Amino acid sequence: MLKLGVNIDHVSTLRQARYATMLDSPNAEPDIVAAALAARTGGADSITMHVRGDRRHVQEEDVSRVKKACDLPINFEMASTAEMLEIALRLGPDFVCLVPENRQEITTEGGLDVAGQQESLRATVTTLRRGGGMVSMFIDPDEEQIRASAEIEADMIELHTGCFANLVGEDHVDEIERLVDGARLGHELGLQVNAGHGINYRNIGELFKVPHLLELNIGHSIVSRAITTGLEQAVREMAEAMQGYPGEA
Repeated sequence: MLKLGVNIDHVSTLRQARYATMLDSPNAEPDIVAAALAARTGGADSITMHVRGDRRHVQEEDVSRVKKACDLPINFEMASTAEMLEIALRLGPDFVCLVPENRQEITTEGGLDVAGQQESLRATVTTLRRGGGMVSMFIDPDEEQIRASAEIEADMIELHTGCFANLVGEDHVDEIERLVDGARLGHELGLQVNAGHGINYRNIGELFKVPHLLELNIGHSIVSRAITTGLEQAVREMAEAMQGYPGEA
């Protein structure tokens, strides 16, 4: 069964637009804990949260509150920095996904260059695994990056599907093939294969062509849908759209 990880970062984005300096206020809304619980009721299998260096949306305390109130696994997205490593070890999430981070970007764009940072990332992975969590690399579906992720002993890879979501025509078809090949290689190397970024209600069916996927991490599309349907229903609709994934091919 293909699992659904729901990224609730943009619930915090909306809150921060007005209450960035008033998080203890009873008026600070929307409530990220309520969002996590609604996602669980709607059928989420895990909750993804990204504490960025600039704290533009999720705050460290948000992760603590969700972890305490919601019994779903927490997937903690973070840059490989000393600050975030200390936070991850203290919070003890179930999974950690290492992602690139650029202060100028609106959201995470492109995969992590694991091949070019093997030694530093190996040290981060080793420390996180000693802390008891599983570690994923958010990477483009590129052979070099997949092999490098296995070499540094990551548990998982999350294939970046942003290009898949944004390209059209033959380029789009080619990107699906890259994802297919990347998923097969990751599986052969013993890595759990997840995918995320830009997945929505319209394109999700095309990802059924990609074998060996265990979990999709989806945020923006679900939160956008929730504005008109409510978060519980938006998650439920996405979970239903994922039914029928064949798994291996």
